[in-house]
Amino acid sequence: MAEKQKPVVLDEYESEILDAFESGSLVAAESKTDFQEVARHTMRKNRKINIRISENDLSALQRRAARDGIPYQTLIRSVLHKFASGFLKEAT
Repeated sequence: MAEKQKPVVLDEYESEILDAFESGSLVAAESKTDFQEVARHTMRKNRKINIRISENDLSALQRRAARDGIPYQTLIRSVLHKFASGFLKEAT
């Protein structure tokens, strides 16, 4: 049986924003930032490295990437990026 959701209590500022949205008077702000260009520069792949890993680890990475439907190099790059950015933590 589904539980009833508690009613959301909005403060005065949130109510004002909701009213503006519902009335259609809320408009998107103009942005001069080209976020696609920023992303391209941020994620630019401009360095090459060579690493040696065990055949078993590489096979496991390739299987995992195949399950996810991505190239294994992309998976490795994603894991390294997440770790370097602090989104992936070491198990302690």
